[in-house]
Amino acid sequence: MDRSALHLTVAAVLYYQGRFLLVEERDKRTGQRVLNQPAGHVEPGEDVITAVTRELYEETGLQLAPCAWLGLSQLDAANGHHYVRINFVFMPTALPAHYQPLDNDILALHWLCLEQLKASALPLRSPLVLHAAEQFQQQSWLPLSVIQLPVAVL
Repeated sequence: MDRSALHLTVAAVLYYQGRFLLVEERDKRTGQRVLNQPAGHVEPGEDVITAVTRELYEETGLQLAPCAWLGLSQLDAANGHHYVRINFVFMPTALPAHYQPLDNDILALHWLCLEQLKASALPLRSPLVLHAAEQFQQQSWLPLSVIQLPVAVL
């Protein structure tokens, strides 16, 4: 596989009062409206926890910290790229009264329970969206302490 086709991404699995927060966006390949967790690429020089916190803020306007993670998911996409996705758990005890996406690519925010997600009229960005929600429901959470900070080169 061409290394330029390998992508490290992060996703925020945010659960509050029995529902998951999902973003509505356009699939860049098809132009179709789709649902996704707040997610994106890890930028150069960024650690994965900083990346998921940034993506959550950009796509929802929420400044929260993850409490656990769900491990790695992998996807061989139709575009020929291979995605490695780290899914992080966010479980706030309260949310601000008003928040909105800062990223213009986000069309809307939706709070859906697992059954609503499965039955949504909007397609999912990828199978990883439902997989992450189901992993969350199975409570297969991992502690953040097992994620090591980047090692500095001397």
